[in-house]
Amino acid sequence: MSQDAPASTLPAETCYHGVKAENGELLHRYGSHVHLIHDPLALTWLARLSHAGSQQPEVNRLITHLYRGLVREVINREFPKKSVRSETRMSQHTPHGYYTGDVIDPQTEVTSVDIARAGILPSMVCFESLCEILDPTRVRQDHILMNRVVDEQAHVTGAGMYGRKIAGPVAGRYLLVPDPMGATGGSLTAAIRFYLNELDGAPRHIFALNLMVTPEFIRRLTDEFPGMVSIYAYRIDRGLSPPEVLADMPGAQWALERGLTDHQYIVPGAGGMGEIMNNALS
Repeated sequence: MSQDAPASTLPAETCYHGVKAENGELLHRYGSHVHLIHDPLALTWLARLSHAGSQQPEVNRLITHLYRGLVREVINREFPKKSVRSETRMSQHTPHGYYTGDVIDPQTEVTSVDIARAGILPSMVCFESLCEILDPTRVRQDHILMNRVVDEQAHVTGAGMYGRKIAGPVAGRYLLVPDPMGATGGSLTAAIRFYLNELDGAPRHIFALNLMVTPEFIRRLTDEFPGMVSIYAYRIDRGLSPPEVLADMPGAQWALERGLTDHQYIVPGAGGMGEIMNNALS
């Protein structure tokens, strides 16, 4: 369909109108490992971030807001809890002045992975948030320098790793990989394979934290790492799917869903976030 076609004639996404949600998540059929968080405020920020008029410093402020919320969802839903009896200011006045109940277990061990360059800020936001909640000595940030590899026609053919700083093993630790755009999944799968194949011991579980994802991204991670990776995202983008698919529940016609252009950019998406976040636009 022509890019110049009137908006009224273009197929329209329906899943974010009169949202069908349960337990704070958009209903879908991608599997229980996929969590499309229904957060109207986050969707508002994400729409603003995706707009061509959004520039620095607003871009990084919005990303910080969004990732503070997304990592909170992961912590609340996935991290182990610990029962405590904690003093309050009333403890010295009455024996009943204690909080007794569950809190996030501060001994939980986590590694956040920065896949440079779009992942630099998201990973730092997650790292700082985790240090505020957990024992900071049990929280680590790793760094991987990676980029898309394209052919002469600018089609993505893979992901190249050009450098890394890994500060220790991940055995028994939660592994968080915050990357704004879940497009092809090439960079993320390459990073996960490195942790699984090159380091001793397996992570306790792996979480992909994305602002938006495509059906293609979900399929790749699901097929390559069955049962090992949970996906947390705010938005599913499948804007190149046929009208009848866009009118159906996400994942109901997964084989027909499409969210990537021939050059592997997300539609509707937000453009190249690595370039936008770093003011590296040509």
